[in-house]
Amino acid sequence: MALGFGQKAADGDVPSTETNSPPPAFGHGEEGYYDGFGADAEKGLGQGSSGGRKMSRIDKPVSRSIAGQGALTEDDATDPSITIGKQMELEAGNAIKYRTCSWKKTAALLFSEYICLAIMSFPYSYSVLGLVPGLILTVVVAGLVLYTSLVVWEFCLRHPEVKDVCDIGQMLFWNQRWAWWATAVMFLLNNTFIQGFHCLVGSKYLNTISNHGLCTIGFSAIMAVVSFFCSLPRTFDTLAKLAAVSAFFTFVSVILATVFAGIEDHPGGAAPYQWPALGKPTVLVIPAKGTTFVAGMNAFMNISYTFIGQITIPSFIAEMKDPKDFPKALWAVTIAEVILFSLVGAIIYAYTGTNYNTAPAFGSLGNEVYKKVSFSFMIPTLIFLGVLYASVSARFVFFRLFAGTRHMGNNTVVGWAGWAAILAVTWVFAFIIAEVIPFFSDLLSLMSSLFDSFFGFIFWGVAYLRMRHADYGDGFYKTRGIRGWVGAIVNVLCILIGLLFLTAGTYASVESIIQGYASASFGGPFSCASNGV
Repeated sequence: MALGFGQKAADGDVPSTETNSPPPAFGHGEEGYYDGFGADAEKGLGQGSSGGRKMSRIDKPVSRSIAGQGALTEDDATDPSITIGKQMELEAGNAIKYRTCSWKKTAALLFSEYICLAIMSFPYSYSVLGLVPGLILTVVVAGLVLYTSLVVWEFCLRHPEVKDVCDIGQMLFWNQRWAWWATAVMFLLNNTFIQGFHCLVGSKYLNTISNHGLCTIGFSAIMAVVSFFCSLPRTFDTLAKLAAVSAFFTFVSVILATVFAGIEDHPGGAAPYQWPALGKPTVLVIPAKGTTFVAGMNAFMNISYTFIGQITIPSFIAEMKDPKDFPKALWAVTIAEVILFSLVGAIIYAYTGTNYNTAPAFGSLGNEVYKKVSFSFMIPTLIFLGVLYASVSARFVFFRLFAGTRHMGNNTVVGWAGWAAILAVTWVFAFIIAEVIPFFSDLLSLMSSLFDSFFGFIFWGVAYLRMRHADYGDGFYKTRGIRGWVGAIVNVLCILIGLLFLTAGTYASVESIIQGYASASFGGPFSCASNGV
């Protein structure tokens, strides 16, 4: 029978590796498969071979891959891993094929996710933390996210039927259904709030460029409708083309803003009559004396949230033709992130200083033409990043509602109507959330503290420990020598960092909301007032 919503399949048979037989050829995710990052074995050898250890699954599959059609056969039941090749074979006759992304297209998706508007908040973070600590934290956080993302990749290679982070959530916590539901709630809330954020920032851009030419609610609605139509493609292979355009225009936008900050006569971020009192831009090498914990923590979290995006990685890998190539995409985007974030943040901060700084930094530009031109190049990413998260959410729902049916892989009226309806619901909720909550940005920080603590660090620390336990058994950190101890310590630290986000990050976000109410700095729900920069 077809598996859905976390049903389990039977354990797979471990391939025979008798002494007189040649080593078996293992497929992605099968018992015994690894590719240079697994156990201490020669590549290609399974358990029982000379010096070989298998790269084991941590548990039974929680569901079939997105390629599965119809009922499972006896062969499927005895091979629950459903290898990449088998998935591609299953969907070969479909009109809509999911396992189609190359590593270059996956890189485009990652670039569109990470090279985004959040870059323009780095000058503000550096103004609070000081330039040197800010740059150090940028590199450190990038390194941690790179490492945990590689752990996600290894987990997906071992379990190629995984469709999204919710499947992983259940598997990590011993196939408990409550873990699947808890992960699903966090997953959908996180994505929908990011969609709402892009409705809000889209209205901010339209207000800026039009000098408040329309009620802000109308601008938010326009962003939601445009984003809905851009979300309609059903495969990441198609979205990757839009992703490349989004990342390119974002790069142009932040480079223009950086150049404009350097060549303009005077920074913005304050009214002209305030300039004599504020004086020249003030650049802090270290935090200013009296910087509060809440301010510092929020600035640190702002840097961290920009890098944390592991929530989408399992969904991307689930549609790759060859997931072994994923690190190529990951390294490319990480190197670009560190260079671009550091340079843009440091240069704009150097020219605008602490006294003229705004977030996003477009508001720090004193020349209105410069501000509008550079901000305008950001519009593709204002639309597309919300589109990307909407698509990830819609996949999660669609793949479970239509699992095992012909609507999954074919152009049927029911399939397309269902897909469009799911997307429409996510965008309606995103629009409402953006308009109803007057402290939306602070609430987004609160949600990020609650959810990114798990999706950014805790999940992947647990994943590492469980994978190594599956390979080496109890005391794995002892049997592997120094590598075992270092690996265990690093991943326990990842879990502790996640708990820091969950506790201190949540506290800082709540305090920021309280301070906002105390200073009456929040607007009202469904307000027509301009929110332009």
